[in-house]
Amino acid sequence: MRRPTFPLLLAALLLGLPGGARPAAAQADALPPYRALPDSKAQVQLSFAPLVKRAAPSVVNVYGTHVEKRAANRGAMDEFLRRFFGDAGPGGLPQERAQRSLGSGVIVDGSGLIVTNNHVIENMNEVKVALNDRREFEAQIVLRDPRTDLAILKIKSPTGGLVPMEIGDSESLQVGDFVIAIGNPFGVGQTVTQGIVSALARTQVGSADYQFFIQTDAAINPGNSGGALVDLGGQLVGINTAIYSQSGGSHGIGFAIPASMVRAVVETARGGARMVRRPWLGARLQNVTPDIAESVGLDHPTGVLVAGLQPKSPAEEAGLKRGDVILSVDGQVVDDPEAFGYRFALKGITGETRFAVLRGSTRTTLPVRLGPAPETRSRDALKVKTRSPFLGATAVNLSPAVAEEMQLETQGDGVVIAEVDGGTIANRVGLQKGDIIVAVNGAPVSTTKDLDRITRTSVSMWEVTINRGGQQLTSVFGG
Repeated sequence: MRRPTFPLLLAALLLGLPGGARPAAAQADALPPYRALPDSKAQVQLSFAPLVKRAAPSVVNVYGTHVEKRAANRGAMDEFLRRFFGDAGPGGLPQERAQRSLGSGVIVDGSGLIVTNNHVIENMNEVKVALNDRREFEAQIVLRDPRTDLAILKIKSPTGGLVPMEIGDSESLQVGDFVIAIGNPFGVGQTVTQGIVSALARTQVGSADYQFFIQTDAAINPGNSGGALVDLGGQLVGINTAIYSQSGGSHGIGFAIPASMVRAVVETARGGARMVRRPWLGARLQNVTPDIAESVGLDHPTGVLVAGLQPKSPAEEAGLKRGDVILSVDGQVVDDPEAFGYRFALKGITGETRFAVLRGSTRTTLPVRLGPAPETRSRDALKVKTRSPFLGATAVNLSPAVAEEMQLETQGDGVVIAEVDGGTIANRVGLQKGDIIVAVNGAPVSTTKDLDRITRTSVSMWEVTINRGGQQLTSVFGG
């Protein structure tokens, strides 16, 4: 006769049905040791409640607001664009538009430091946090790191009673481990869900530059972003950041940024820095395909292929060559460029790391110097304020440091858009962060001084050529 499954037997125990009357010895013989049934009332009553009680006070709700005031004065270009975008106010009066966001965060320091997702507070100029005990505080943004989708807040006037959560060891997680997710889904209030680690090192999620996510089936929904993924020791092992969903709700596929990256960003903020600095390699990397793996003697695709090197870069100095396959970083295996980027980014900007490299049929180890990308020339940031297609854009001179920060695959000089303010002409004509300005009205643009001089010229038409992701685009705009 087929034996009842665990849930049925447990129900029988609780309800006093005949299925629950089997002797403990018989139960032990019937099931493997790792699936043994509870043999006492205390074991039946096991709960996550003590863990939640300890962790919940560290998780906060984060509210962000961006208030944008727009003037009534409009030039000819604004009026031309208004016909397509329709953003003029009634009677041409000044407008005030408020954008709001809602998410979660985790207290990681008794001084009031809170880690959340960058996308939760992106473009926000007013931020508040609400604690588990309903106290509310204004918070300042002390660090944004869009490349990891992390941000650090600090409560402006903490009054004590803050409960920080200890940052745990995400490297020790294994698939199948129990975890709980705590956050504020849909704004309904603090909510706890439970699940397991479904997968590790997910790299094709697309929500940040450094993709190396923990996947969990604990229910994560909109509003959980920035909340805590907690292990059974009550430690923070991840920051919930994204879900896979076709409906907007949870389908049991959620992703969290590992605690090892969270720790690096938090330590940067504790040190007073406003920006995370990461090591520069100076190499262009690509996936190892099955064909490449076969050609170099690997039994399966793994590692990253060195496809190009920048002159005088740490990669060139270390002796890396085109065609090399990097297999590991300090003994940690990397399977694709995203995994490599994550592992390398955690190494800091001092000392050295060691790459296991396959060159032809020979395996070798190369020491690689760690250091930030150099500023080979001044950025000379220019915020364009003259009437042109660039009005509202901030441009900087290119250098290895700028290219590294903005993840641009370029080795030359030039000028790149670093920021575009919302609601401005630059935003409405479609300029984007990372666009490299090649020429304006036929004149090449090599420095921000060139761009400043050109945009101060009054013309009836503007011809703008940019490089976006390696593709050259030319557009013409009215003056």
